[in-house]
Amino acid sequence: MRVFDPHIHMTSRTTDDYQAMHDAGVRALVEPSFWLGQPRTSPASFLDYFDSLLGWEPFRAAQYGIAHHCALALNPKEANDPRCTPVLDALPRYLAKDGVVAVGEIGYDSLTPAEDTALAAQLQLAADHDLPALVHTPHRDKLTGLRRTIDVVRESALAPDRVLLDHLNETTVKEAADSGAWLGFSVYPDTKMDVDRMVTILRNHGTARVLVNSAADWGRSDPLKTRAVGDAMLAAGFTDDDVDQVLWRNPVAFYGLSGRLRLDLPSPQDLHEGNSLLRGGE
Repeated sequence: MRVFDPHIHMTSRTTDDYQAMHDAGVRALVEPSFWLGQPRTSPASFLDYFDSLLGWEPFRAAQYGIAHHCALALNPKEANDPRCTPVLDALPRYLAKDGVVAVGEIGYDSLTPAEDTALAAQLQLAADHDLPALVHTPHRDKLTGLRRTIDVVRESALAPDRVLLDHLNETTVKEAADSGAWLGFSVYPDTKMDVDRMVTILRNHGTARVLVNSAADWGRSDPLKTRAVGDAMLAAGFTDDDVDQVLWRNPVAFYGLSGRLRLDLPSPQDLHEGNSLLRGGE
């Protein structure tokens, strides 16, 4: 089983996770920029973070045989802090880089006017750079947030079929599907979506345009949930081809819209020159 995790925050994970993911069949991932828990107060801290997603993290992932790509953006939560909004002016030079396969995470956290502005601006950036967009739908007021998101997408220059609406559930999946966007589901141990519910959604709505991710980060999360969904699909009677579509071909098709996916990697390295990990840059 080959797995492409289309949304995971490896900056928050250890090399043990990379090894376990490779052992479970993960061969590619996309890491979207997000809120780090501690609020940032300066655009410079975003730029250092973006640099790490373009340099250090792909280098680290490659040592475990995993192709790492990223999505960059001003995330919805920090879009509310005026000290951070100058990041929008710096994004164009980052979105031109080869490792960036989408603009994201963008969207809504608290449905504020500042989030409206940031979402619209970054959908325009995605259109300007011929990139798809990864859109975070809010964890509160999900249906209201989804509808507002769809309205902003419709008003933008970016076609819905270049948008991935993420963190969907049973309440939001139908309207998201009707919008023409791609459908993202984050499978967590306790929140968002669990494995059994995900299988039920796939049974009811099909596998077309569906992407399943772990969204693993610094909270309670599991980077192997993508593989767990694949195993559960097989146990529920889905075919190997169904699983491959959801866990590999759909993410490749969506992020392939960027024209920047690079999925060829050498085998994992057993030796790291006496270190636990090659460090690079020395």
